Amino acid sequence: MCNRYRMGAKEAELLSRYGIISPYPVDESYPPDELFPKKRAFVVRAEQGARRLDAMRWGFPHMVTGASGKRIEKPVTNVRNYASPFWRSALQNPARRCLVPFTSFSEYGPGPVGQRPLHWFSVPSRPIVSFAGVWRPAEGGAVFAFLTTEPNSLVAPIHPKAMPVLLHDEDEARWLSAPLEEALTLAAPFPAQLMALA
Repeated sequence: MCNRYRMGAKEAELLSRYGIISPYPVDESYPPDELFPKKRAFVVRAEQGARRLDAMRWGFPHMVTGASGKRIEKPVTNVRNYASPFWRSALQNPARRCLVPFTSFSEYGPGPVGQRPLHWFSVPSRPIVSFAGVWRPAEGGAVFAFLTTEPNSLVAPIHPKAMPVLLHDEDEARWLSAPLEEALTLAAPFPAQLMALA
């Protein structure tokens, strides 16, 4: 479920889009065009009343038993069960919520494993959109994941289980600051008529 997305905008565009003044030199070589689990990507978070742009690794560390019987780390990239203790502490604390900027996200359509077609979704009226995300400190640097919800009518025929939570621009500040129950009202399918499929 959405383990690949694009961030076609560079750092300077993100700073402008989110109203961030950075004291650091801008690196226009970052981020790469496509982003995958375990890789670093930009997130926006609130700190002391201002927004900050950070690079974090995608996926909360989670230990599972592999086929060999050994314990291995498998990152969890999507928040599906909002009541799970695994996510609850990050969701409850507004300081642990973040915005994950993207320009398009992908889902694999139905088909045989290894041959499923890849589809890309975007919001044509908005060059940079935000997933509703959470983050936390971790060994080796901070990590993030983003929320999922029921798919809308555009995504459902391709991926009937879920879609990422896309935020309207006017809801981004609420996601970063509102009490939990209010913040979770934003975890709804984005209007299909505002999206496009490539």
